[in-house]
Amino acid sequence: MELLAAVPSIIYGMWGLFIFAPVFGDYVQPLLTRIFGDLWILGPLFQGAPNGIGVLSAGFILSIMVIPFIASVMRDVFEIVPPVLKESAYGIGATTWEVVWNIVLPYTKVGVIGGIMLGLGRALGETMAVTFVIGNAYRISASLFAPGNSIALGAGQRVQRGGGAGAPRVADRARPRAVPAHLHRAGLLAAAAGAARQRRGQEDMTRPLPQAVVRQPDEPR
Repeated sequence: MELLAAVPSIIYGMWGLFIFAPVFGDYVQPLLTRIFGDLWILGPLFQGAPNGIGVLSAGFILSIMVIPFIASVMRDVFEIVPPVLKESAYGIGATTWEVVWNIVLPYTKVGVIGGIMLGLGRALGETMAVTFVIGNAYRISASLFAPGNSIALGAGQRVQRGGGAGAPRVADRARPRAVPAHLHRAGLLAAAAGAARQRRGQEDMTRPLPQAVVRQPDEPR
């Protein structure tokens, strides 16, 4: 997981453009159109040219990119759970799913939320992986197959073009990037707080209990 999380985002973008997009456009998009195209509410979301490039393709690429990152954080968080808690649950007959749902997740819920926020912040602030497969179109369409654009990608492109007489200020262009930055910072703080809380709980459980002083009655002379 650490190896996949360390792969640069541009590699995911090139893989999505040259490998994922042709397969997605030839097989997956026509299948989605045949299944959901005639529905009343979901129909407009799955209509359009199946070219493999669009908002849905970018969403799949971002999901594939952030899942290893979130999974590596989750594994580190789950390792903090004291083994005595899991062994006690197994000892009373709990299944693996019951141990995870009733013991592990409640104990690590703060760290889990922090890992999800870290992955969400990375996905919202991503530019290179999105550039290859989203289509780079400044319009909002009802179809998920249509090309589009993201806030981070649009802000980066406007800053690189330079300002003219009617161009907005650089600070106004870069302001949308503050949203993923704040999410990333909030995720780091939440993960750190959860890890500190879990370490304190583990230290409290391993700390020896004070022994009661038992006074012996006076022996008869």
